[in-house]
Amino acid sequence: MAPMSVRDQLLEAAARVYAESGYRGATTRRIADEARVNEITLFRHFGSKDALIREAITQAGSPIGAEPLPDTPRDPTNELKKWAKAHITQLRERRSLIRTCMGEIAEHPGIFSSDESPPARAAKALCQYLRRLRDAGIAKAQFDEVAASTMLMGVLFADAMGRDIMPDMYRNDPDEALDQYVRLFLRSIGVGRRRDSSSR
Repeated sequence: MAPMSVRDQLLEAAARVYAESGYRGATTRRIADEARVNEITLFRHFGSKDALIREAITQAGSPIGAEPLPDTPRDPTNELKKWAKAHITQLRERRSLIRTCMGEIAEHPGIFSSDESPPARAAKALCQYLRRLRDAGIAKAQFDEVAASTMLMGVLFADAMGRDIMPDMYRNDPDEALDQYVRLFLRSIGVGRRRDSSSR
């Protein structure tokens, strides 16, 4: 494996320090120390603390090895389950960073990018997949794909953020819950069960 570049070291350190300590605690000195570089190097690469944290948050939220949704849907249950599992796994792994972002968005809105953020890209990909399901006659209900994708992503987000702090609400096994979310979602948009043996 190639050694990590100084820029990547700074981005990784910034995401970690910000998740632990928030905007105020994520000083440029602390981030530079964590990345094992000096502050001058940090400013040479990013120019400002805001620019560094903005890019660190965006990069930390980028999908890594996520299962893409196929251009030609064939097995919506398995395709969506794989995609949803990858999505919720990444949300769980970045839970601390996401919670910090949510707690600070009102005070520091400028460090959060929305249009090209990983959640926005994921929602766009899901919307396009749902449109393909409808166009192929697989999803038979009338539905708005934006509302539908928001519904599925919302439940995945709620589970990822809430399971560890509201155990009474999330009593079922995480994998079993994910399976149910996908099945209920597909039923709501009119996707019937596959009739071949692979779905039994």
